[in-house]
Amino acid sequence: MVWDRGGKNQSSLPSHVQEMAPDSADSGHARLNELGYKQELKRDLSVLSNFAFSFSIISVLTGVTTLYNTGLTYGGPVSFVYGWLIAGCFTLLVGYSMAEICSSYPTSGGLYYWSAKLAGPHWAPFASWITGWFNIVGQWAVTTSVDFSLAQLITVIILLSTGGKNGGGYEPSKYVVIAFHGGILLVHAILNSLPISWLSFFGQLAAAWNVLGVFVLMILIPLVATEKASAKFVFTHFNTDNGEGIGSRLYIFVLGLLMSQYTLTGYDASAHMTEETKNADKNGPKGIISSIGISIIVGWGYILGITFAVTNIPNLLSPDNDAGGYAIAEIFYQAFKNRFGSGVGGIVCLGIVAVAIFFCGMSSITSNSR
Repeated sequence: MVWDRGGKNQSSLPSHVQEMAPDSADSGHARLNELGYKQELKRDLSVLSNFAFSFSIISVLTGVTTLYNTGLTYGGPVSFVYGWLIAGCFTLLVGYSMAEICSSYPTSGGLYYWSAKLAGPHWAPFASWITGWFNIVGQWAVTTSVDFSLAQLITVIILLSTGGKNGGGYEPSKYVVIAFHGGILLVHAILNSLPISWLSFFGQLAAAWNVLGVFVLMILIPLVATEKASAKFVFTHFNTDNGEGIGSRLYIFVLGLLMSQYTLTGYDASAHMTEETKNADKNGPKGIISSIGISIIVGWGYILGITFAVTNIPNLLSPDNDAGGYAIAEIFYQAFKNRFGSGVGGIVCLGIVAVAIFFCGMSSITSNSR
């Protein structure tokens, strides 16, 4: 018979639970033992690393930058200044519920495993099947859209670097965009073949890059811009000229929420990474809530900073501007060009965003693989 230090008969436990006994000092590990769940992954991530993965996937710079056009078109400043806070509050409610479940079931399977446990024996297979497929398809869509948005941004950077649309700049074809997309996916796949310690480092670097990048851009762009919007415009202007013939202000506002809703996703990565996180029953929930809360705060600041540089919505959305209709790229480029006679500074700012999107895609595949 095998006895542990507390005098309990270990031989009466399943073999896979006995294997986990040496690391029972870790509370997350101990919780898996209680569930009779065999741990397969190495537990190397700190609470900071767990948070970093979710924060990098939410990536304010990624979501807001790539869908700013949607916000401007449907509702303008009102739709994303207030819509961001509305979407953020509801996201927090979902996050709180998810964190509570995560503390009870800190497993790599995340939502898939939770569904089986919460649905009961009769409905467990169906609940897991539905949840698993919805979750994995969502992961595929997020990873694809993030990397595709990076490919699009790279082509816009190339366009502006070669003179802009009105200066004879090079406009890459759709085939070049697809080639960039495939190359980015391949690089992310290679990076995710590295040990978890490397991914942890990249995740923390990504979180730091996102935070610093947001603060730099939200302060720099309004300072550089020679023309600034008034506070009244930023907080009260509602754009109904969407070019789609949609007249309902409520419907326009709801469509404008898509920018905020798209951005504030991916925090379930903290749950997917719990089996690799130390004291996961505590640190997993902390990663979920902190990533949402901090993203709401820094994201709102980024939105306000950029929107104070918006003075002509139709021009920003026009496909005939220098950035080919990419609103934030046009804002950055024109802010520096009007101030210094050259848009190079704006292109550098777009580079900051591009790196953030790259990290976002990398973290998305990390979560996806779990």
